[in-house]
Amino acid sequence: MGPAAAADELSGGDTAWILTATALVLFMTLPGLALFYAGLVRARNVLSVIMHCVAIASVVSLAWLAAGYSLAFDDGGSAQAWIGGLGKAMLSGIGPDTLWGSIPESVFFMFQMTFAIITPALIVGAYPERVRFAAVVAFSLVWLLVVYAPVCHWVWGGGWLAGLGTIDFAGGIVVHTTAGVSSLVFALMLGRRRGFPTELRPPHNPGMVATGACMLWVGWFGFNAGSALGANGSAGMAMLVTHISAATAALVWAGIEWLRYGRPSLVGIVTGLIAGLASITPAAGSVGPVGAILIGVIAGAFCQWLSGVIKFRLKVDDSLDVFAVHGGGGILGSLLVAVLVLPVFGGAGLADGVTMAGQIGVQLLAVGVTALWSAAASWAILAAIRVVVPLRVNEETEIEGLDITSHGERGYELT
Repeated sequence: MGPAAAADELSGGDTAWILTATALVLFMTLPGLALFYAGLVRARNVLSVIMHCVAIASVVSLAWLAAGYSLAFDDGGSAQAWIGGLGKAMLSGIGPDTLWGSIPESVFFMFQMTFAIITPALIVGAYPERVRFAAVVAFSLVWLLVVYAPVCHWVWGGGWLAGLGTIDFAGGIVVHTTAGVSSLVFALMLGRRRGFPTELRPPHNPGMVATGACMLWVGWFGFNAGSALGANGSAGMAMLVTHISAATAALVWAGIEWLRYGRPSLVGIVTGLIAGLASITPAAGSVGPVGAILIGVIAGAFCQWLSGVIKFRLKVDDSLDVFAVHGGGGILGSLLVAVLVLPVFGGAGLADGVTMAGQIGVQLLAVGVTALWSAAASWAILAAIRVVVPLRVNEETEIEGLDITSHGERGYELT
């Protein structure tokens, strides 16, 4: 998904598909991600997590209109390698007849907005049950403009990583690496939940978790197949490999649980499918079914292992495994694509004159620089915010739960 190719006329078919894909990607956040995360926390914090997702969607939508889209996709002139300009702020100069490739630019704007929404919303999983609502809103707003928009420009807006030939079809670097690394930083700066990791409790509603995860699975077809920006064979293959990777990773995660603990869990199998979806995302436009299976197998095992390392070895309270599942999966897929793109694996092949070793080097550079920028910028944003407002609620509020203390509501009234 890169800069628009020249197009002489509007395609009704392409436009209809991207309109549909846009709705599917928004469906991933609201209600998919909101329910997935809400089911994983304790009952007294379920509404706060949903509130975070809704608030982020609202704030990001306005920020994307005001400046985010322009910074990501406008021509930056002499700074084009690093950041776009502000010529498209508030959609300046863009009317109903303005095209981006074969679709209206207003549709492309909306499609990209849904990506901008879900990326900071993924970070919600790093800080539930103990974060101040004001800190969530402030961080998400600034992070969108300082982290997401520049990286989006580097990869998809004609920036320097695009010039190197970085492969990131739908966001393994732009979405999952940025969100995953930033989640680790947020979790470290916020501190652990009370009793972590010795008093970890199971998800309060596994059925809600599975419902949200399955909504994400359906919405992900818009995420990946929509990134072809047309109703074409690339979109069809992206949908196919997305589904295959998710199914494979789900079975691998559940199978490992079965062998290790004697029984597979519902939360485990749906977490596995999310790992498969995140891992196929950067590669969905480049690999075939065999590559999708290989990505799913590796993702199901790797992301489960990484989750245990983060929580129990490093004792970082990335509460809902944002880095292990989304960050780890996105990075994994971003590196594997350099190999699985080869025709021997059924892939589309590398660009003319590009070797596998060269592509691996490009992918490593893109992931590494994006991770470093995400970490440094997130730390700086949070350091600035906590000068104005504490990042964390007090202990009494944490014990009582954020639903009633921050929002005056309860998710459940049990009598």
